[in-house]
Amino acid sequence: MCRAQGDAVAGWRGRRLPGTVLLLLAYVGYLLLGSTAFWALEGPAERQSAQQLLQGKWELLGNYTCLKGPALEGLIQGIIKAYKSGHTLQGNSTSLGRWDLVGSFFFSISAITTIGYGNLSPNTVSAQIFCIFFALFGIPMNLILLSRIGQLMLSGVQCCAKRLGEKLRWQVRGWGAGGGAVTCALVTGFLLFLLLPPFLFSVIEGWTYAEGFYYSFVTLSTIGFGDYVIGINPDLTYPSWYKILVSVWILFGMAWLALVINLCISLLENSSDLCQCGKKKSKELDQELMDCNKNSSPSPVDVENGSSKDTKPEDPLKIHMSLYASATIPEDTCPC
Repeated sequence: MCRAQGDAVAGWRGRRLPGTVLLLLAYVGYLLLGSTAFWALEGPAERQSAQQLLQGKWELLGNYTCLKGPALEGLIQGIIKAYKSGHTLQGNSTSLGRWDLVGSFFFSISAITTIGYGNLSPNTVSAQIFCIFFALFGIPMNLILLSRIGQLMLSGVQCCAKRLGEKLRWQVRGWGAGGGAVTCALVTGFLLFLLLPPFLFSVIEGWTYAEGFYYSFVTLSTIGFGDYVIGINPDLTYPSWYKILVSVWILFGMAWLALVINLCISLLENSSDLCQCGKKKSKELDQELMDCNKNSSPSPVDVENGSSKDTKPEDPLKIHMSLYASATIPEDTCPC
């Protein structure tokens, strides 16, 4: 029976999927979950918008019979292309300003931080070639700078948490200075980089708070959809310091969010260590079962001694069950 149990455990361990395969399956499942949710939420709105656009086109052509369909479509495509280049019609003039010094600085920030809103891109061949080499050297420099800024921010928060703990005499069992520093870093960063900036965007851009919060997270996480971008409304007059302040917010906010992501990675790795702990338990159990198989095989000397004695042998089932119970490792002795 002991041998059968050891073979069953070994066979189960042999059929166990590797950790990378499980992570890949979880990754694909998570993508499928997101795809299904977005398809269900955005699909009906997209179809309704397309119907309204097509209906508006046919109503325009019906009311103004002098307009030709291809000419109207060409005009619409030209307007879209001009809008992507940063030009909008304002009466008998067009708005400029996206490629001034401040606008170019904001584009440079969005390029090397890999945000890439998509609302503005170089059109000339020389600018496109320069953008390639600029991003090639700028992206590694940006990563190094974000790492240094993140370390400085964490060190500053740790120092503040230590001093605050000394003044308030925080002494919680099992809660070291590291845990307090991490909590302060999370709360302070969440306040400065996600909760407060939407108020500024609401005042200057006219967005709702939810839209400003959505833009803040999409920007700092470098997703950069481009559906919300600051400083592009031609009907508004922006302060000269606005884009510079937002650029500084992006730099420090990305460093803070990188700390949060690293914390999440550490938590996932710790959970993986717990799984490794369970694997070590299983390995030791297998070893004990193998020893059980060896010990349960009688030697010739034991057979002779047993035959010379008139004693009743003990039930082997009880022996194997006691050995199996002794092979179980308590949870408090896990080497994690």
